[in-house]
Amino acid sequence: MFKSRLHNFEFRKNEKQDVFLSSKHGMYTYSDLDRFTAFFKDVVEDNADSLKWPVAFVTESSDVLVFCIAACWRLGIPFIPIDPNAKNGDLEQYLDELKPALIFCDSKNRSRLGFDNVIQIDENFFLNSFNFDARNVDLPEADDLDDELVFGYFFTSGTTSEPKIVPLKRRQILSAAIASAENFKPDPNHFWLLCLPLNHIGGISIILRSLIYGSAIYRLGKFDEEMVREFLEENKRFQAASLVPTMLKRLMNDSLFKTHREFKSILLGGGPVTQQLLRKAAERGIPIVSSYGMTETCAQIIANPLLAPSGMYTPLKSVGKPFPPNEMQIRDENGKVLGKNQSGLLWLKGPQVFDGYYNSSENDIKFDEDGWFNTGDYGHMNGFGHLFIESRRTDLIVTGGENVNPNEVEEAMLKLPLIKEAVVIGLPDEEWGERVTAVVTLTNGKTPQIEEIKEQLKDMLIDFKIPKELKIVKDFPMTETGKVKRWELVKKFG
Repeated sequence: MFKSRLHNFEFRKNEKQDVFLSSKHGMYTYSDLDRFTAFFKDVVEDNADSLKWPVAFVTESSDVLVFCIAACWRLGIPFIPIDPNAKNGDLEQYLDELKPALIFCDSKNRSRLGFDNVIQIDENFFLNSFNFDARNVDLPEADDLDDELVFGYFFTSGTTSEPKIVPLKRRQILSAAIASAENFKPDPNHFWLLCLPLNHIGGISIILRSLIYGSAIYRLGKFDEEMVREFLEENKRFQAASLVPTMLKRLMNDSLFKTHREFKSILLGGGPVTQQLLRKAAERGIPIVSSYGMTETCAQIIANPLLAPSGMYTPLKSVGKPFPPNEMQIRDENGKVLGKNQSGLLWLKGPQVFDGYYNSSENDIKFDEDGWFNTGDYGHMNGFGHLFIESRRTDLIVTGGENVNPNEVEEAMLKLPLIKEAVVIGLPDEEWGERVTAVVTLTNGKTPQIEEIKEQLKDMLIDFKIPKELKIVKDFPMTETGKVKRWELVKKFG
């Protein structure tokens, strides 16, 4: 059934001279990718027993890393993207557990890897690929590769607990590409801006979906506010950008920022976004597609439609509906399916949902007998089937027997004049079980008192949701994808 969906969908086959990748270092075509793929196949065959064994990447974002990931996809080689800033102990643990046949690294990380199966990918490695004779190399056709093959092993973000290893299959990204293309697909030789890390599915899915579509990528090693503004405001070749809310907020701080008329969409995901930010974007006519996804669903699986010309959709806080044929349910703690506008746990099922964690012991409470996956996120559906994410289940605060959604409290606090940023956590409390605690950064030097905060919030929040304690910090501990490490704040102040 899945194969028929793929074959029935019209994807344009890229021409050899269509642009595949561009960056400040140059522009490369699909013909360049063909040659590199043949070169990469030769390297792996010379240094490993089989193309079936996974290879690992421990390297900062680079053009050659994008080419390597694309080559792995084309050849059916599973890959393991590892955070190049991982601590030595974690790095050793990941490599020992997954046992890659080869490890590709940059010069910065070479000294950390005392193994025989390490290949340094640098400028010379990249240049050698363009001198490779690819005339007699037999590359597999995409249809020849089994959709049930694992294409990569990914680590969850670890914002609330230790990272888990998620094997992702080809059918997941193919299904995502088919479904999301009906909502949005870049044109050939037009850019999808890639400024997300390349050790998470969010950034890597841009590479793989661009390959499937035959469209182009523009790579930035990291988010550069001025460059991104210039690209999205003025360069007509940019049609899409994948951003997290922190990035969008920084762009919107410039009151003159607007996207050019032919720009299609900012794809927004990776964390909660405030209604104020969405409304500000809508008022400026900036097309935003809010979405929901996670490593286990191969990035976005639920999204709002792309609406022209402004990208405004209602209700603003909704993250939309699942890409068909994926399904969602809201259930209570006992697994009972809830009705409309009732808050509970989000469960998902469909071709984009993974089959289970690498360590099978972690699957026991995550899947039911019918194959539904418990995301651990808390939300509700309205009468039209739109999903509203309220919080991660692990972030939910239970104080005096009442549930508190931290995102709701954070939004209220951001309306206060002295508060620049706010993260709300639950700290252990003998009387309440957990006490609602606000960790904030300030707009200026004046320090508010907790009683002052309580007074300002009493018209916006019910009593038990108002923070009982206030902690002031200069900044928050963040992941490289812009998510706050809440557990570090709980550990620091608990």
